[in-house]
Amino acid sequence: MKFSMIRAVSVLVFLAAAGHATPPDPRQIFAPLTLPMPPGTTRSSGGLPGPGYWQNRSDYSIKAAIDPATHTLSATETITYTNNSPDPLDVLWIQLDQNIYRPDSRASFMPQYRPRKADESTPGYQIESITVLDGQTSYVPDKITSDTRLQLRLKSPLIPKGGLLKIRIAYHYTVPGAWGGRTAVTATKNGDIYEIAQWFPRMAVYDDLRGWDTAPYLGSEFYLDYGDIDYAVTVPWNYIVAGSGSLQNPKDVLTQTEIDRLQKAAASDATVMIRKPEEVTDPATRPAKNGVKTWQFHMSHTRDVAFTASPAFVWDAARINLPQGAHALAMSVYPVEGVGPQNWNRSTEYVKFAIEHFSKRWFTYPWPVMVNLGGHGAGMEYPGIVFDDMRDAGKDLFWITTHEVGHSWFPMIVGSDERRDAWMDEGFNTFIDVYASDAFNKGEYAPKRDPEYAEQGGNPVDDILPILADAQAPIIMTPADVISEKYRHPISYFKPALGLVLLREQILGADRFDAAFRRYIAAWAFKHPAPSDFFRLMESQAGEDLSWFWRGWFFANEKLDLAVKSAGYVDAQKKTGLHLEIAALDPLVLPATIEIAFADGTKQLVTLPVEAFYQNATAAFDLPTTKPVVQVAVDPDHVLPDADRSNNMAAVK
Repeated sequence: MKFSMIRAVSVLVFLAAAGHATPPDPRQIFAPLTLPMPPGTTRSSGGLPGPGYWQNRSDYSIKAAIDPATHTLSATETITYTNNSPDPLDVLWIQLDQNIYRPDSRASFMPQYRPRKADESTPGYQIESITVLDGQTSYVPDKITSDTRLQLRLKSPLIPKGGLLKIRIAYHYTVPGAWGGRTAVTATKNGDIYEIAQWFPRMAVYDDLRGWDTAPYLGSEFYLDYGDIDYAVTVPWNYIVAGSGSLQNPKDVLTQTEIDRLQKAAASDATVMIRKPEEVTDPATRPAKNGVKTWQFHMSHTRDVAFTASPAFVWDAARINLPQGAHALAMSVYPVEGVGPQNWNRSTEYVKFAIEHFSKRWFTYPWPVMVNLGGHGAGMEYPGIVFDDMRDAGKDLFWITTHEVGHSWFPMIVGSDERRDAWMDEGFNTFIDVYASDAFNKGEYAPKRDPEYAEQGGNPVDDILPILADAQAPIIMTPADVISEKYRHPISYFKPALGLVLLREQILGADRFDAAFRRYIAAWAFKHPAPSDFFRLMESQAGEDLSWFWRGWFFANEKLDLAVKSAGYVDAQKKTGLHLEIAALDPLVLPATIEIAFADGTKQLVTLPVEAFYQNATAAFDLPTTKPVVQVAVDPDHVLPDADRSNNMAAVK
C-alpha cells in the first residue's frame, strides 16, 4: 500500500511538471459506449442488415435537352417509385437540388456561400407539370415546395411492401456558370463545357432510421435510393457527351472511326485516343454537320447519374481489368487546355489504376464505364463519372482522380448518408486513397498527405496534431452541415482516414482489419449503413471491443501523449531485469511499441496493449533481461499522433 501511494504521488508530480493537471481516468476512457442507433430487426447487433431490413427503390427514365444559346436544360422524367417499407405512404418527398442556387435558398445564408456575387444565382427548378400515375389513376397531386424539397400529397396512400406508382415531371432550369461548382457551364477556347449533375428531381430516402430523410441541400452531398436509370441527352451535332453508364446508341452519335477506336480501347491496357487534340475542331469527327443528336445512356443499380457535354473534348480510353476476368472501360474527356505529358494525357492511366486497385483490394467495381472529366475544377464524384480540373497535373491530378474515383465505393456502392455523416464517405475514401498512393507506380505520388496541414518534410502522422490540440475543433460525429469550412476537410476527410489507418496498422492489424472492412463493404453494398452499423460490424468481425477508440477519436477530440515516466533496473541490479513505467498523459490511448536499446547495439521491441491502462493511467511492468540497457523509447517508428515526443525517450543508467 505504501508503494502504491508513493507511485501515485510521483505520477501527479510528473504530470504537473509536464503541464497536465491530473492523469486521465481509465474508468472514463474504457467505460461502455452506447451507440446512437440501437440494433433491431432491420439492423443487427453485429452491424449487418437484419432479417427485416428493407429499402425503397427509385427508377428513372429521363429525356433532356441543352440549349447552348440560353444555357438551359429542359427535361421530362418518369420516376417509378416502389415502397418496400412496412408503412403506407400518404406523402412523397422529392429533392430539388438546383434550388440551392436561388438567391433566397437556405444555403445562401451558409457562410461558405455568402461571398457569392449578386448575379451568381438562378431561379432554380422551373417545374411545368407533375402528374401521379397510381395504377389506372392519373392526377395532379397537391404539392408544397420547401427550399430544396418538394412534397407531393397523394390521393390515397401508397401501399407498403411493394406498392408502386409513377411520377411524371416536366421542368427546366438555367445551368449556372463556373460558380455553380458541381453543376456548371465553363468556357474554353473550343467551346463551352457543360458539367451536368444533380440535374433531375430525385426521390428523397424513406428509411428505417428516420422515415423521410428530408435534410435540405445546403452543400453537403447526397442520400439517395438505388434503381435503374435510363436517360437521353439532346445536344448540338458537334457536341460529345460522356456520362454515367453505358452508351446505348453509338452508331447514331459516333463516327465509325470512333467506334473502332473504342473497340480497340476495350481490349487495350494502354490508352487509346478516341478523338485526338488535332481532331477537336474537325467536323469530320462528328457523324452529322448540322442539327442535333440524342445520346442515350443506361445505368443499372445506381443512386444517381451525371454527364458532361461539349464540342471541345479530346477523348481517350483504356481497358479496366477486374477480378474474375471481368472488364470495364476507363475514359477521359478534356479540352486541349488539359493536354500534356504529365497533365490529362495520364488521366485514363490514373482512372484505370484506381478502379483496378480498389476492385482487387476491397470490392469489385460494378459498372461498365468510369469517366474522368477535365472541366472547371469542381473535384466532384458521381456514379460512373467524376468532375476534375482541366489545369491539374502531376501528383495533384493523380490524387484528385484517385480520390474522386474512390468515391465509387463510398458512397456510391456503400450508400451512406453524406448529408448527415460526411465522414463515412470522405473519410473512408481518403483512407483507401492512402494505400492507392503507396501502390501506384512504386510510390510515384506517395505518401498521400493532408494538403491543409502537411508540413514539407514532416512526418505525415503529425499532420493531425493541430486539430487534436484545437479546443474549438468539432468531433467527427458532428452533423456535416454544422462543421464550418475551416474544419470541413480535417474533420470529415483527414481525421477519420487517419483513424482507420491507426485501426488497421496499430490496433487490429492488417489481416483482421481488411477482412472486417471488406465484410462491411459487401454487407452494405447498395444499402444504407449508419455509423452505428460500421462500429458494430468492425467490432464483431474483428473480435475487439473498440469502445475506447470510437469514444476518443470519433465521439471526442482527445489527444494522445504517451511518456516514459521511469526506466530503471529492478532493485538497481542489471541482472534482475528492467522496470518501466509508461504514462498516458491524455485521455486517448493506443497500443504502442516500446523499444529497448542495449549497450551491445541490439534492440528489443515490446508491444504495450491498451489493456495496460485499464486500471491506471500509468502502465508499470518488468522486462526480464541481464544485459545493460542504454535507452528506452516509446513509438520509435513515429507511427502514433503523439502530442509531445520530447517525453517519449529516457536514458537508463
